Amino acid sequence: MAKEKKLVEAITSMEEDFAQWYTDVVKKAELVEYSSVRGCMIIRPNGYAIWENIQKELDRRFKETGVENVYMPMFIPESLLQKEKDHVEGFAPEVAWVTHGGLEPLQERLCVRPTSETLFCDFYSNIIQSYRDLPKLYNQWCSVVRWEKTTRPFLRSMEFLWQEGHTAHATAEDAEDRTIQMLNVYADFCEQVLAIPMIKGKKTDKEKFAGAHSTYTIEALMHDGKALQSGTSHNFGDGFAQAFDIQYTDKENKLQYVHQTSWGMSTRIIGAVIMVHGDDSGLVLPPRIAPTQVMIVPIAQHKEGVLEKTAELKEKLGNFRVKVDDSDKSPGWKFSEQEIRGIPLRIEIGPKDIEANQAVIVRRDTREKIVASLDTIEATVCEVLETMQKDMLERARAHRDVHTSSAADYEEFKSAIENKPGFVKAMWCGDRACEDKIKEDTGATSRCMPFEQEEIADTCVCCGKKAKAMVYWGKAY
Repeated sequence: MAKEKKLVEAITSMEEDFAQWYTDVVKKAELVEYSSVRGCMIIRPNGYAIWENIQKELDRRFKETGVENVYMPMFIPESLLQKEKDHVEGFAPEVAWVTHGGLEPLQERLCVRPTSETLFCDFYSNIIQSYRDLPKLYNQWCSVVRWEKTTRPFLRSMEFLWQEGHTAHATAEDAEDRTIQMLNVYADFCEQVLAIPMIKGKKTDKEKFAGAHSTYTIEALMHDGKALQSGTSHNFGDGFAQAFDIQYTDKENKLQYVHQTSWGMSTRIIGAVIMVHGDDSGLVLPPRIAPTQVMIVPIAQHKEGVLEKTAELKEKLGNFRVKVDDSDKSPGWKFSEQEIRGIPLRIEIGPKDIEANQAVIVRRDTREKIVASLDTIEATVCEVLETMQKDMLERARAHRDVHTSSAADYEEFKSAIENKPGFVKAMWCGDRACEDKIKEDTGATSRCMPFEQEEIADTCVCCGKKAKAMVYWGKAY
């Protein structure tokens, strides 16, 4: 055991330094490598395989709601970006510009897309004429560029991968329904697949997307008590439609503006998986998202029959994402590597196990050892993976609930933010000045006004005026 512990000593304890722990995990689990371009990351096979599974699961869910995939250019002419005033002002500090083509200066600067609203709007203005053309339910998988000052792998990088959905509808009601529908798709995906419970709610005007009528969010709580905005869904109303002249002829032959939505989730969600489930030995992946669900480690593999039996076992477990580590490293090294990479189950099989017609299953999250008969091992593995998926969600939910407190007055609120890492529920008057003061005094921001409202008090926690909404507050990534 001492030897095995030594193998993972390179990972800093999360209690000692959470930021360093996070960096150690993404490096040691070989999820990313730093690139020669400042603020940009190389996503390695272990990391990209997680993204592929996220993409596959989300894409299936999108298509079940009628969404189709398209692809837009990565460059946006400056004149196009300037069409929606609030939008361009919101993104101006983060935009990367192309000024030359080869050696020649461009007549018009091109923006490297920070997001694609303007491209979709330009496209929709050309292809939507009649009510028969609606709704348009499109999504694209791509990368975007935002010129960030400080970066951290997955959580904030200058270029990152994501999907962005952009839909156009005949009515305001249809757009609102789609906005909420896609938020629910995200929340269900995070809970069912990533084992991360989410708080669903509406962003304040200060925190909403630039140019949006309203923004809805799912907020997760990390192990260190900080919040992470994990996915957003925006109702644009007809603001972009008016700026880009996206009109259709209705059934009465009258011209109407379309109502639009936009919604996105990025590789930042991988950061959430790391920070919600990881431990001091490395990554802990929920079975439904793990690229490798089962790693078979042959013990005394040089002995006759061990590798043959291992191959048989791999074939028997063909319904799972399963690999065999038959490298010439010691079992201790193999166990340590499997732990760092967060592989949900390890199966150990050696000469004594073969003789007893059994194998030993080890859970990554609890390290519980289960002796399983080789005759029924497929059913056992299925059951253990399902139990592990459920347990990880319940642990994450319990952690969030324990680290969620309420505050009725400002002193209580400030004390909670300072001394109890996590969400703080408190009432708000709706005035941005109070939001700004809370951030200035405590460093906490409004995370969302949850759909499930509670009345903590009658008055705003900051100014004492009549309260309009209960808000989740917290420090965030």
